[in-house]
Amino acid sequence: MSATDEIEDSSAPLIEHLAELRTRLMRCALAFFIAMIVAFSFGGIILDFLLMPIEKTMRSLGNPNPVMQYTAPQEYFFTLIRISMVGGLMLSFPVLAHQMWRFVAPGLYRNEKSAFLPFIIASPVLFLLGAAFAHYVVIPLAMAFFLGFADLPSFVSAMLAGEDPSLAREGGIDIVFNGKVNESLDITLKMIVAFGLCFQLPVLLTLMGKAGLASSRGLRRTRKYAVVGILVVAALVTPPDVTTQLILFVVVFGLYEISIHLVAYVERGKDKRAREEGVIGEGESLFDDYDDDEELQEEPEP
Repeated sequence: MSATDEIEDSSAPLIEHLAELRTRLMRCALAFFIAMIVAFSFGGIILDFLLMPIEKTMRSLGNPNPVMQYTAPQEYFFTLIRISMVGGLMLSFPVLAHQMWRFVAPGLYRNEKSAFLPFIIASPVLFLLGAAFAHYVVIPLAMAFFLGFADLPSFVSAMLAGEDPSLAREGGIDIVFNGKVNESLDITLKMIVAFGLCFQLPVLLTLMGKAGLASSRGLRRTRKYAVVGILVVAALVTPPDVTTQLILFVVVFGLYEISIHLVAYVERGKDKRAREEGVIGEGESLFDDYDDDEELQEEPEP
């Protein structure tokens, strides 16, 4: 066989993989486009759902008829486009994950397939849990914190004081919240995405444990650094409200502790397979080289 034939034979599988990748990407793009159209059709309903926390907060502060506004002719349209893009991504995720799995799976061993598949399922579930937690717990607290600084309208103040709300307040200026649709939606989407990504921590650390990039003992050893990191993240992604930051810290730190147990479970599975293959004996572990604490330094004799 000539060198040219060898080159052509070696390039054939690459061309086939590129062709398959192109097909998978086209299917993903088509699924995303269709899901985006569906989400755009229900854009108004989705927008009402996303703005529900701020609506309830405004009503609880005494505004019986909450109103949101937009100040540019194209602003509301592009707000619906943003919603349709996020909603289309969520609706089409099963198709996207399936196409990704069909492209990657042929190159994996059977045990690798069984190990990788649960993470594809767990990742969107955890993201939805994080998004729901942000929407129903964190965002209402954030809205109450921000809107609580503004004075209530005069008729609301009169109602709270037991006076006739039809009587206008003498003197002073009423400070009323006139929210813009895109800015309010921007806060909501940022928090939903941030909490959804934070809830991916168990998936990320468990995958790192499977790849040998993290160990349960190493995670325990770096727990104090994780506490500092979580506090920094809580301060960045939440409003300057101690209650909201504390809630996020407790949740993410709990996920970190759960990740330690998941990584330890992965390590026990590796030890079991190693014993069956005769690599290690009974009572031994592949991870005995890691200490629970920092390596002890011998103290010099006085």
